[in-house]
Amino acid sequence: MDRVATLTLNPAIDSACEAEEVSATRKIRTHGERYDPGGGGLNVARVLHRFGIPVEAIYLSGGPTGALLDELLDKAGLPRRAIPIRDHTRMSLAVYERSTGHEYRFVPEGPLVAEDEWRALMGACFASPAEWVVASGSLPRGLPDDFWARLAAPLLAQDRKLVVDTSGAALAACFAAGSMYLAKPSVGEFETFLGRALRNPGEVAEAACALVAAGKAKMIAVTMGEDGAVLAHSGGVLVHSGIKAVAESTTGAGDSFVGGLVTGLILGEAIERAFLRAVAAGTAAVLHPGTDLCRIEDVDRLLLEIA
Repeated sequence: MDRVATLTLNPAIDSACEAEEVSATRKIRTHGERYDPGGGGLNVARVLHRFGIPVEAIYLSGGPTGALLDELLDKAGLPRRAIPIRDHTRMSLAVYERSTGHEYRFVPEGPLVAEDEWRALMGACFASPAEWVVASGSLPRGLPDDFWARLAAPLLAQDRKLVVDTSGAALAACFAAGSMYLAKPSVGEFETFLGRALRNPGEVAEAACALVAAGKAKMIAVTMGEDGAVLAHSGGVLVHSGIKAVAESTTGAGDSFVGGLVTGLILGEAIERAFLRAVAAGTAAVLHPGTDLCRIEDVDRLLLEIA
C-alpha cells in the first residue's frame, strides 16, 4: 500500500469546549474541554491514520506548546517527524455555544519561521520515501508565498503525487507552477483565485475542468460546504449536491474530505467511489462539536446512504 507524508508548516494545538452562552466582558464558564493536534496536514494525517493508511506527519514544532503538540501526536499513535523551530507553536480555540448552536473559532497567526527552519522541512519532504505528499494548511510568517509550489516539480520528477490544500497567494503560486496531482480549494478560495464569483456548481465544474485541461493539476476538488463538492479530472467531472446534516462544528471538514479522497485513491477505488468517500468524510466531520474530525463509523454509515 502506498505511503503518505503530510506537511504542516503552521500546526496548532486545537482546543475546544462548550459554554451555555458567549458574551462580552463576563467570565464564561466552559465545559468538555479537549485538545487535539491541529493544522491542515496534521488533520489529514489523523484521518488517514484512522482509515489505516500508512502515514507520517512532518511538521514544524517549537516552544513548550510544541512539546505538548508532540505529546498529543504520540498519544494518538501517529508516526511523526518534528522539525524544531525557535518560535512557539500556536494554540487555537473553538467554543460551542449551547444556547444558539453557534461555534466561535479563534485562530492565531502562528510563529515566525526562519529560512533554515523551513528549508529543513523541505529537505525532510524530499527525503521521505512516501509516494504521496499532502501539503495542507496556511503558511506561517517568514515563508515565501510559493513554498508549496516549490515542491511540485521535484516531487513529480521523483514520480510522487503532490496534494495541495491551501489558499490565497500560496494557491495561486501552485496553479502557476502546475505539476500537482490534486488541488483542493474551497469554493471561496477558488473564487478568490479566479477573481470572480461562481454562481452554481456548473460554473465551478467548468472552471475546474479548464484548469485540469491546461495541465495545472491532474484533479481539482472544490468543496462547497452544505452545497456539496465538485471533482474535475482528465476523464470528466463529478458533482455531488451534499449530504444534509445539522453541523455541530465545521472544524476539519475540508481536511476530512482530503483524507477520505486520498484514502479511496490509495485503496484503488474507482474515482466515483473515492469521491463519495470524500463527501461522506467531510460530512462526518461536522456531526460532532469540537475538533475530533470524521469518525470512521459515521463515514461508513453515510457511504451506505449515498452509494
